[in-house]
Amino acid sequence: MIEPFAGSAAVFMNTEYKRVLLADTNADLIHLYRLLKEESAEFINYASKLFTPEYNEAEQYYAFRAEFNASKNPRRKSALFIYLNRHGYNGLCRYNAKGGYNVPFGRYKKPYFPAIEMQEFSRKSKNAEFKIADFREVMRAAKVGDVVYCDPPYVPLSKTSNFTSYGAKLFGEAEQKELAELAKELSARGVPVIISNHDTDFTRAIYADAKLTHFDVQRFISSNGKNRGRARELLAVFKAN
Repeated sequence: MIEPFAGSAAVFMNTEYKRVLLADTNADLIHLYRLLKEESAEFINYASKLFTPEYNEAEQYYAFRAEFNASKNPRRKSALFIYLNRHGYNGLCRYNAKGGYNVPFGRYKKPYFPAIEMQEFSRKSKNAEFKIADFREVMRAAKVGDVVYCDPPYVPLSKTSNFTSYGAKLFGEAEQKELAELAKELSARGVPVIISNHDTDFTRAIYADAKLTHFDVQRFISSNGKNRGRARELLAVFKAN
């Protein structure tokens, strides 16, 4: 099983494939995954030391954020990555155009340290390979016998909702169309591809060659609490030919 967009690794965590490739262009994320695989409990314990009341302050958060953006130490940076994700506003993962992490402080009473989830990820990662790579490179290397699941940055539901850039590079309509074309190419040579995205006229058009299933999901990330309702998602299945 291959996940070219491994931000959540949700399918990986809920399946039992014997061989898995998780890839992403976000080097911070892949370095974290590799550390969880290689160091397991030792790294989890190391990262947990950042989750104390004295560090749950705005001044300390911004100091850690600056350290994260300047750091060249993968182990320290991975621990800070977890800290920033849990202490930052709305759980966002966002970078500016220069690649600097720029999520503001979240002001939570007691941020949750995901020790149990990290332990489970570490356990499952023994059969996984992690790669810093673009989705094009990863998908073009897929072979018959592989299954590809894509969870790309979602198409915005409105013109004002596209404010969260997961990485320094944008993933716009051109990239969405290219992903859909690659899915068609892979299915034509015997590799099934599944893509999840928002259910919009645009996604239905670019996934016209796939079998489409729609469903409602609860949205938790929004700057406006009143907008954290249900949104319709689309699952596009490009069957192997």
